[in-house]
Amino acid sequence: MPDPMSVASGICAAGALLSSWQLRRRALRAEAEIGHLQAELAAERHAASHDPLTGLPNRRAFYRLAAALLTDTAGQPLIAIVLDLDDFKQINDRYGHAAGDQVLICVAERLAGFAGDNLVARLGGDEFAGLLASPTVDRRWIEHATRRLSETVAAPIRLSGVSVQVTASVGLAPVTGPAQLTDALSRADAAMYQAKSLGGNRSPRQLVDSVRLAEC
Repeated sequence: MPDPMSVASGICAAGALLSSWQLRRRALRAEAEIGHLQAELAAERHAASHDPLTGLPNRRAFYRLAAALLTDTAGQPLIAIVLDLDDFKQINDRYGHAAGDQVLICVAERLAGFAGDNLVARLGGDEFAGLLASPTVDRRWIEHATRRLSETVAAPIRLSGVSVQVTASVGLAPVTGPAQLTDALSRADAAMYQAKSLGGNRSPRQLVDSVRLAEC
């Protein structure tokens, strides 16, 4: 006949094992739930600060990130760039909004590739902005970089068996500090609209803001 004490001890051990297993399952479920909530929170934060179509930072994030960059530039010049596609409505009208979205995605990828580790964002619609580190504010260097950017955007884009080309009007202005960001973007924006007003007699269209640029 089994020893009652041994039976009781075995039951207690089994109960302890079951309790430990149940606690472990609860802990794993809790960890999984926490991980799920953290992933949801990260996704919400990303959605709040990024453009859903292109994946670039949105307008709000651009200003926040740009202000942070301007407080820690180590003396390196920074250039504000505003870029707006020319006659983009014609893409939507002729090929449809889905094609227009593909053009915006392609332009965003090209802009990000051009900028490298620098900050670029989609401000809205077909307007983009960037804050680019520059070795100098020398006029020739900046005009060359702007021309390269315009040509990069203007490369043909394949859309459902057809090739389209979009050009961009570009304006830029040096930024001297966090307090000057809004002013620099305003000057870059004004330069961009002046370039756009030049019409088809310059392609790609670009204009360098003359304020604080060294003559060379």
